[in-house]
Amino acid sequence: MRSVIFKPATVSSALLIVFFLSVSAHSAMSQFIQDRFAIGFWVAPPAEETTPTRYKEIADANFTVVLGGFGQDAAKQIALCERYGLKALVKSEGPVEKWPDGDACWGYMLVDEPGAGAFPGLAKLCDEIEKTHPGRFGYVNLFPNYAPAWALQTPDYDSHVREFVKQVHPRVLCMDHYPLMRPEGDTRQAYLDNLATMRKYSLLARIPFWNFFYSMPFNDRLDPTEAQIRWQIFASVAYGAKGVLYFCYWTPGKGAKGAGEFPKGGAILTAEGLRTRHWDEARRINSELKAMGSTLMDLTSTGVHRITAETDTAKELSGSGLKSISIVPGDPPADYLIGAFKDRKGRRAVLLQNYNYSYTAWPTVVFDADPGKVLEVNKATGKLTPVVDDSPELEGLQLSLGAGDGRLFVLAAE
Repeated sequence: MRSVIFKPATVSSALLIVFFLSVSAHSAMSQFIQDRFAIGFWVAPPAEETTPTRYKEIADANFTVVLGGFGQDAAKQIALCERYGLKALVKSEGPVEKWPDGDACWGYMLVDEPGAGAFPGLAKLCDEIEKTHPGRFGYVNLFPNYAPAWALQTPDYDSHVREFVKQVHPRVLCMDHYPLMRPEGDTRQAYLDNLATMRKYSLLARIPFWNFFYSMPFNDRLDPTEAQIRWQIFASVAYGAKGVLYFCYWTPGKGAKGAGEFPKGGAILTAEGLRTRHWDEARRINSELKAMGSTLMDLTSTGVHRITAETDTAKELSGSGLKSISIVPGDPPADYLIGAFKDRKGRRAVLLQNYNYSYTAWPTVVFDADPGKVLEVNKATGKLTPVVDDSPELEGLQLSLGAGDGRLFVLAAE
């Protein structure tokens, strides 16, 4: 796998200079290199279930990284991850120099959703980790953009993320955001706004970003369909995410049925360790992400474009890699999210997502490239294959997009 290199596209020079100066003192350290697309989750199997059977089950569902911090033995987690080709972010106590390490260890879980007051201490701890365990990093997950100011301890969300990057010098930027997808309420735009903030500071700091999304019912979040899970994941990919994290894998609250936030259960595994329908959904989606992973890791985001029936399409598509996108008369209105990228070879790439998670879309697309030089990343093999017209009897190139789903295309170099 290739390591990630970010080119600071669509970011002002002044901001870029400030950030480069702020991280220059850390450039000599042996830094973490992400060598694969991260597919992980919150709540690993509990301590008594930290077994070969459970970790093989995680690998069989095509996850790539396991997060600790839920009472598990860190050294045992690292050993099991190494056995099954997984990576680990473990939680340890005591002196940093005594924390367990190994080939499967990416780094160490530090804290979830810290306020800005914790940033100076986290900066020191992250430095100590990198000096003591070269190539590893301190992992911190940030609040979502709907967190209140008293929790952020900054005037607004943008300044919260900016100060985190400036003070802590993270090797990975990460947050959790769980958009409402209810008939009477839809907050997906706020999710996109949060991804936009991650993208902005990821490009400025030249580090990858990941994010949590939800795959289970809790509070006022309904149990998501597979299409809604796909929507959350491929929206993240459209914004340039190099990792996606499910909330949750093991249902929290074992022994506390009917209490707390999770009375319905319904994570990928139940509190008793039984597979729900989400295990097979995750296995299918994760298999596609793993196949696409090497290409996704090689891409740098250059723009994100939203197309609706009210959009000035010609204007919005500028720089997207598409010349036009239209619908067949009688089909539902246009509703798409487009991620634009470039790879190391100078080739452009386009992630085209069906924004609607209720039905399949069949857009007619004209790429900004010679049609014979448009390739698609095959979701089964990861190989680049010539794009195929899904409706050859209709005029133009039609692409079928499942509900909430996305497809990735690579165009010839300019």
